[in-house]
Amino acid sequence: MSGRLFITGDTHGTGINRLSERNWPMSRQLDKNDYVVVCGDFGLVWNAAGEDRTESWWLDWLDQAPFTTLFLDGNHENFDRLGALPKEQWHGGGVHFIRPSVIHLMRGEVFNLCGLKTFVMGGAISIDKASREPGISWWPQEVPDDKELAAGIRALDDHERKVDLVLSHEAPLNIKRAILAGCGSGYGNHASDPVSNYLQWVDESCSWKLWFFGHHHEDRSFGEGAQYRMLFHDIVEVTRDDRDDLDYQVVNDRGIS
Repeated sequence: MSGRLFITGDTHGTGINRLSERNWPMSRQLDKNDYVVVCGDFGLVWNAAGEDRTESWWLDWLDQAPFTTLFLDGNHENFDRLGALPKEQWHGGGVHFIRPSVIHLMRGEVFNLCGLKTFVMGGAISIDKASREPGISWWPQEVPDDKELAAGIRALDDHERKVDLVLSHEAPLNIKRAILAGCGSGYGNHASDPVSNYLQWVDESCSWKLWFFGHHHEDRSFGEGAQYRMLFHDIVEVTRDDRDDLDYQVVNDRGIS
């Protein structure tokens, strides 16, 4: 069986407890063929000195959970630690294994997730980086480099620029502008950046059915068919009908943080 696919937003470390049986009883029904994807800011590969006791506890807990946890990187990850891990191939794309069933989906890759062709592009700009410490709480690798962006274009070209899902941390430019429209001029100044511009190219140049992203700490849909979904606390399940149309539904208590 291809399994079931669930997607949620930023967890920033211990926020991963939204996936516990207590907070999400549905998880009892799942197995390792079912995937839960965190759309960036996973936060459990973070400590600059290496994996600490808290990280180890949660990573082991996830590895023992009934499902498989996948995550793309956001802007709040320890990119030195991620970059030191060996790249391996999994379901069509490059990954880093944090635990046997806790897997980092690398940027610019196309994966087969539960039978759905899925393009992944992590990364975003931290607007508060001036108050963070390089190598401790901020890393310049938060922004995809030219090599990663080019790899993403090649991967999409290899699939004739047709995918089922796009998973990103940041939003494409037009959606980001809509998000920040009510946030005042200070936030509006950050609407256009290399990541959102690149994702706008993906939006306009490729065929896709649903797009999920995190970063902005809200649960909200965009587009006439709600095909763009911003995630934070929500967990959604992606479903496919007999006509190969895709949809999604919220499957957890929205009040869980």
